[in-house]
Amino acid sequence: MDTALAVGRLLLVAIFIFSGVGKFTDVAGTAAYIAGKGLPMPEILAVAAGAVEVIFGLMVAVGWQTRFAAVVLLLFTAAAGYLFHDFWKLPAGPEQINQMAHAWKNLSIVGGLLVLAVAGPGRFSLDGRARG
Repeated sequence: MDTALAVGRLLLVAIFIFSGVGKFTDVAGTAAYIAGKGLPMPEILAVAAGAVEVIFGLMVAVGWQTRFAAVVLLLFTAAAGYLFHDFWKLPAGPEQINQMAHAWKNLSIVGGLLVLAVAGPGRFSLDGRARG
C-alpha cells in the first residue's frame, strides 16, 4: 500500500507541476486566458496559480504536509474547474463537449486529492519518515 501511495502521489501531481512551470514560462499567455474570463489582476493570478501548482504539487510529490497540500490543490482545482471549464455557459457543440471533459477531469483530480487527504501519504514520504 505504501508503494502504491507513493506512486499515486507522483502521478496525481505531475499535472500540477508541469502546468505550473508552463504558467511561469508563459505568464503573458496565462494572464490573457485569465483576463478572458473577466478575472481581476490577471498577471498576479497567473503567477499565483503557477506558484500554487508547483509548490503544493512538489509538497505532495515528496509527501511533506501532504494532507494540507492535497486540500489546497483540491480547492484550487475545484475553483479552476468552475471558473475556466464552464461548459454550461456554452452552446451545444464540440467546444461545450471539450470543456465538459476538462471539467470532469478536474472533478476526477479533486476526487484523487480527497482520497489522498484522507488516506495520507503513506510510509514512503517525508511525513511518514517524521512519524517514524
